[in-house]
Amino acid sequence: MIVVRVVQTGDVDALVALAQETGPGLTTFKPDRDALAARIERTRRTLAGEASAAEAGYFFVMEDTATGDVAGVCGIETAVGLTQPFYNYRVSTVVHASQDLGIWTRMRALNISHDLTGYAEVCSLFLSPRYRTGGMGGLLSRSRFMFIAQFRDLFPERICAELRGHFDAEGTSPFWRAVGSHFYQIDFNAADYLSAHGRKSFLAELMPRYPVYVELLPDEAQACVGLTHSDTVPARRMLEGEGLRYENHVDIFDAGPVLECHIADLRTVRESVLVPVRIGTAGTAGTAGTAGTAGTAGTAAEQGNVRSLVSNTSLTDFRVGFAPGVVQDGAFTLSAQEAAALDVKAGDLVRVLDATHASQTARSSQTSRTAAKQG
Repeated sequence: MIVVRVVQTGDVDALVALAQETGPGLTTFKPDRDALAARIERTRRTLAGEASAAEAGYFFVMEDTATGDVAGVCGIETAVGLTQPFYNYRVSTVVHASQDLGIWTRMRALNISHDLTGYAEVCSLFLSPRYRTGGMGGLLSRSRFMFIAQFRDLFPERICAELRGHFDAEGTSPFWRAVGSHFYQIDFNAADYLSAHGRKSFLAELMPRYPVYVELLPDEAQACVGLTHSDTVPARRMLEGEGLRYENHVDIFDAGPVLECHIADLRTVRESVLVPVRIGTAGTAGTAGTAGTAGTAGTAAEQGNVRSLVSNTSLTDFRVGFAPGVVQDGAFTLSAQEAAALDVKAGDLVRVLDATHASQTARSSQTSRTAAKQG
């Protein structure tokens, strides 16, 4: 079974190997052993209640329980910008008009913003190309929202996700080339690395002091503002399906869009349900029902290949995966193997995301390199 679980100390070697598969733009998952070990330790401190609000964050891995292969990662930052500034550009509209000349113009301006300070952030999403099939990207990405739904009191009111911006055929960012390179005087990857490792003072020291008029940039840079990297489009669709929206904030390096919403409005938070587990074969105990209901008309045959997202309720050993079937008669049926993979037993409560929603996730999310970058 493929499960997403909380990272463990023994995962560091597998994470270093997996990080070798990433490309530019994924600032929070680099093949740096010390940085990855520190992130694992930070997760441990957070789970133990030892981390401050500014330090708290969670990191998860996707594991094939049959082989032990670590296939992907994802993370949640509890509250960004409390110690290190969380910079982005706010895209605003500037209007110039002259009655005498009968001229009226509207332009976009980029203003440095701290608007998202204190938001939770979903970040560090990466899935190995070997596993980009069968809805695994949707499982990896939505696992974070299952965790948030289960432990809602650990998070603030709002959440955001920085999406990777557009890169050209040569693997460079036209927006960085037109804007950032002139102010920072270092290449994109160097700035990316410094920011990912908390060395953000150079941003405040060197970033533009005044608004950047988008229409004064080269056409290719203008087109980048709010544009999602082609590899990240499926992840954006999944996040939008979850309820996040582009609200005119973009990344300061590559102008990729920032999506945001109230956590209470996340579909997984609103629609997932807690039910007890029974051990058996899905679809054999009574009539099939829709998740969250008991005994709704239907048959096991009608369920077909429907899968639901199912998680345990453990904070320190949180696990989530796909399981066939739906909630029926007020419970969810797992096979003995699935129950073992999720570390639950008969009668334990599990959180279930309804089959229709899970199926939509699998169809819309064949995943991307990354759904979120800095944090």
